[in-house]
Amino acid sequence: MTEPGRIVLLNGTSSSGKSSIAAELLAGWPGPAFRLAVDDLNAMRAKAQTLALDEPALTETLRRTRAGFHRAVAGMAAAGNDVIMDHLLGEPWRLADCLQLFQPFAVFFVGVHCDPAELTRRELARGDRDPGTAAAQLGLVHAHGDYDLTVDTTHRSAADCAADILHALECPPAPSAFRRLETAFG
Repeated sequence: MTEPGRIVLLNGTSSSGKSSIAAELLAGWPGPAFRLAVDDLNAMRAKAQTLALDEPALTETLRRTRAGFHRAVAGMAAAGNDVIMDHLLGEPWRLADCLQLFQPFAVFFVGVHCDPAELTRRELARGDRDPGTAAAQLGLVHAHGDYDLTVDTTHRSAADCAADILHALECPPAPSAFRRLETAFG
């Protein structure tokens, strides 16, 4: 029987620094681990067909993509892999789905924060996001309000944030934020 892997769920708005932190976590992880990001899964979708969808069909396609992403993470962890999950819990069903699917796993839930002005600066520098998108996501992404650890990338590097996460993983809280949220969402 394979021991299940751990999941580190990085939750934050677009441009908050999740992907940069995930890369640093992989570099410092004490063994094999995988970074799974919802943006990477979205990039695999056929673009021409997606662009042709009307709004209801697009919404359903995105919902199925995110639900599939959650199941891919659970599958990797069930097979014994540690997973660094780069996600944006911007709709209540996403958290509820993860709470249900990830019950068998040790989940370390990290809130990735960043000042709204810095988010907007990063969006403009990236050029692939509409300015203001990340700031608009702030209230939704962190609405549940409970994490095992929060990091703020406004003035701290991704490497420093990753070091904080790796250090906190040495003595995770009991019960974890995910177990507390499972009780709250009951």
